[in-house]
Amino acid sequence: MKTALVTGGSRGIGAAIVRALTAKGWQVAFCYRSSHEAAQQLSQETGALAIPCDVTDSEQVRAMVTEAARRLSHIDLLVNNAGVAWQGLLTDMTDDDWRSVLDTSLSAAFYTCRAVIPGMVSRRAGRIINISSIWGRVGASCEAAYSAAKAGLIGLSKALAKELGPSGITVNCLCPGVIRTDMLACYTPEDLAALADETPLCRLGTPEDVAATVCWLAGDEAGFITGQVIGVDGGFGQ
Repeated sequence: MKTALVTGGSRGIGAAIVRALTAKGWQVAFCYRSSHEAAQQLSQETGALAIPCDVTDSEQVRAMVTEAARRLSHIDLLVNNAGVAWQGLLTDMTDDDWRSVLDTSLSAAFYTCRAVIPGMVSRRAGRIINISSIWGRVGASCEAAYSAAKAGLIGLSKALAKELGPSGITVNCLCPGVIRTDMLACYTPEDLAALADETPLCRLGTPEDVAATVCWLAGDEAGFITGQVIGVDGGFGQ
């Protein structure tokens, strides 16, 4: 049975990925930081293993990956989904604000990849999927730190695809557009309607749209695809 580890898996896109993978028969572990009740509900619903972890702490990440690999026997797929946003002028950001966004949305992926890759290399097989954002490709006003972190994920994905290809490991990056998650809570209904109007498909995306693409990239059909940046954005970023 194939196994997967999903970071930031208790809510939104992460939870949709957990549901989609388990529905296809994958054994899944996911980590979460503070959403204990949501994580336990998702675990009961799907049978996935919920592991608390602050992904900005490299030692906690190492311990979490060790636990996931022990419980699952190994990790075939790593999905780096954890991330936080911060809206506002760059000049209003504190050092702590900047570090929080970069640590959660970029450094955490480095920590998890570093911990998972040795096992994949030893088996000469594995998939890594990093969840970036359309803002990592085109940038967003008042989201400079988030855009920078997500752009960093794109660079990390492209570099690791070349580094790990000889070991039979694929690395790809998804860039969701405007997706209906808690991150949109600060937008008014009028703002959301305007964003839908700017999307060629004339609607906002759903977490399930992203999860379906993850499942495809994790499947046998995508075995020759690596180093790619795929928009799940309804055409918004074109």
